[in-house]
Amino acid sequence: MERESRIPRWLRRNGRNVRNAAATEAAALAREELLLAAADAGFPLAMAAYPHDYGCSCERIGCPTPARHPVSFAWQTQATTDRDQVLRWLRADPEANVITATGQAHDVLDVPLSAGEAALERLTAGGVDTGPVAVTDPDRMLFFTRTRGTPADEDEWWPCELDCRPETMDEHPGLRWHCRGSYVLLPPSRVPGRGGVRWLRGPELPLPEPLTLLETLTDACAELAASGQEVEPSAWPAR
Repeated sequence: MERESRIPRWLRRNGRNVRNAAATEAAALAREELLLAAADAGFPLAMAAYPHDYGCSCERIGCPTPARHPVSFAWQTQATTDRDQVLRWLRADPEANVITATGQAHDVLDVPLSAGEAALERLTAGGVDTGPVAVTDPDRMLFFTRTRGTPADEDEWWPCELDCRPETMDEHPGLRWHCRGSYVLLPPSRVPGRGGVRWLRGPELPLPEPLTLLETLTDACAELAASGQEVEPSAWPAR
């Protein structure tokens, strides 16, 4: 039986390697474009941990929020919209996730996925501009809004633990308002298991006032809780 020449197999293998390298480069460029679009929209970015060996790249034993936290304790001061700095970070650590610091240029209303889907449908039907919206697998939806900043009257201020206090849990089941001192993962970050963070409506959209969305979101969260489904609050950011 005539032996197959090694040359065709080498060519095929080399062709696969070239295609794989091209696909990897294209994915990296697409990722950079997504994150630079967020920076151009004014979202301050900082680098975050990523999934590693079924855990977290930070290698902290028992990491409470694997692949969902910044890599530096100085993330609030490091967060930037500078394109050159963002590109340096991404190319220095291509696997790293990215967070955006809230309470500076924007806030985020963070709700259970099913409540967010119901609220998004109602808001869209009502002609309300929802602005940027993202999904964090497996079970959260993020609505990006204008920030409340730091109100002059501290009585008008509330912290990000909106859904983590017993006296407010019944009123705001499952809702978290990420504002001063908080952050969220940005698309296309990855989380342990399948999935990650993805845009439903991109960061180029104008940010709405949070109060135009809040009532619909709280109603949807309350209905979810009343249906008997267990509603878990969003995890408090790891420091």
